Amino acid sequence: MTDREAEGFYAALLADDPEGLYERAPCGYLSTTPDGIIVKVNQTFVDLSGYPREDLVGRRMFVELLTPGGRIYHETHYAPLLRMQGRVREIALELVTATGQRLPVLVNSVLERSSMGAPVIVRTAVFDATERRLYEQELLRAKQRAEASEARATALARTLQQTLMPPAPPRVPGLDLAAGYRPAGDGAEIGGDFYDVFEIGTGDWVVAVGDVRGKGVEAAVVTAMARYTLRGAAVRLPTPSAALDALNQALLRHDTDRFCTVGLVRLRQRDGRWCATACSGGHPLPLLIRRGHPPAELGRPGLLLGVYDNPPLYDTEVALDPGDVLLLYTDGVVEGRSGTDFYGEHRLATTAARYPGSAGALVYGILASVLDFQTGDPRDDIAVVALRVPD
Repeated sequence: MTDREAEGFYAALLADDPEGLYERAPCGYLSTTPDGIIVKVNQTFVDLSGYPREDLVGRRMFVELLTPGGRIYHETHYAPLLRMQGRVREIALELVTATGQRLPVLVNSVLERSSMGAPVIVRTAVFDATERRLYEQELLRAKQRAEASEARATALARTLQQTLMPPAPPRVPGLDLAAGYRPAGDGAEIGGDFYDVFEIGTGDWVVAVGDVRGKGVEAAVVTAMARYTLRGAAVRLPTPSAALDALNQALLRHDTDRFCTVGLVRLRQRDGRWCATACSGGHPLPLLIRRGHPPAELGRPGLLLGVYDNPPLYDTEVALDPGDVLLLYTDGVVEGRSGTDFYGEHRLATTAARYPGSAGALVYGILASVLDFQTGDPRDDIAVVALRVPD
């Protein structure tokens, strides 16, 4: 059939049966007076509503076919919009059928006016939205399932993270020790920063501060593995570098693409004097703070863990005098940002020099300074540990 023949066929069809086209349209049609009385309906609307035509035309108002909530919406939104704009589109309502069932529908209406501007008639198209409503409900259920799954994952990660942070630093005889932690943002996302302080013998302690790449449950799992691997390795291996190498091998064997940085310090008391051995696996070097001297980094940088087979790791030993302080921290401190400006090592050293007293004052002074620099909204987790040799 040619285009011309098709046009002729459809023109003849419309000319022969215009009423049939109206009656059997794929949507319900009804016409009402401006005050809502139904004056005409097509067969499709009769089928949708379940009411005989004679029970609708001249006897009912369109609003009477709606649910109580739909009637309120009709009076407060639908009808005022129609009067002001002359049309409304895709209004979601529920039609109460003759059997009392609720049928989801979408409604389009136009208000026709006389040449003098007076309302004359309202013409409305009613579309069966049952499938659309089912689809929307399934989307809502899928969203709720996803939210519930995310909530469970977050709860699991929080539980894991609570095991990564000691509820309070342990008391180390002969040392003043303090630690602080601040999660990124509002704390809703689980990060990979951790710290740990544990004893491996009399007068023999280990302090670890680390940062696992990424956030969420997997980062928390790797953080837990890192913490307990370090605990086991520090007991059986003689140096921090050996313990970090053991963690590196464990990460390489682990089925994950996560890597981490760790700063590890071993503290041994000899003849009443503390000696510290520090090693960094890609982590910011600890600061050594001494009276009369500016804060200085302790040790040599090493490579991060979980990427290379044999990363260079260096042990640096120093004897601590009374009043000396060692400060360990994660990169959330120096990489804290305000606009395009970083908090940086210089600000950290300047802030650390202001708190020559207790380890607690130093930790909380640094946390307050970093948070204030970022107007109270840090982009990354922050962990700080300070240990001071009492005078």
